Amino acid sequence: MSLPMAKLGALAFRTLSKPIASRLKQQARNYPKFRQFIVNLAQANHRFTTNIQRRFNGQATDISIRPLNEEKAIQAATDLLGEFFLFSVAGAAIIFEVQRSARSEARKEELRRQELEALKQKEDDLAKELLIIKEKLDELEHHARGQGLLRIFGVTEESQNPKSASL
Repeated sequence: MSLPMAKLGALAFRTLSKPIASRLKQQARNYPKFRQFIVNLAQANHRFTTNIQRRFNGQATDISIRPLNEEKAIQAATDLLGEFFLFSVAGAAIIFEVQRSARSEARKEELRRQELEALKQKEDDLAKELLIIKEKLDELEHHARGQGLLRIFGVTEESQNPKSASL
């Protein structure tokens, strides 16, 4: 599924770049400084790619490279700038998506941390409550033992204290 979406995205980017390229060509015709800039850009790119291709093919790279004519240079520069625009937009979209995903993951992590903190607090509260219940149980058992043994043997307070009974 991702391959057709990638192809569709590439097609959309290429479609969007065509008006940009035509606008660049128009600007190159109207403004001589801009034309010289993009011609120089295209010539530098031509020299670079030719040298890379020659190195890759094992050919000599110290030879002079014939420059492109002005029309081809303008076409190459507009294509290069159009592709640069496309990759910039795609790169920005990727960076945006990564940052959005990171923020989303950070929010999820913060929620998990808060839930864990709440569970720890509840555990502490329950441990304190259990300790209080144990203390009360111990107190009741102690109290019950004290009263229970006396009752088993039939000893009452009056029989324990003969002085108070005779008065």
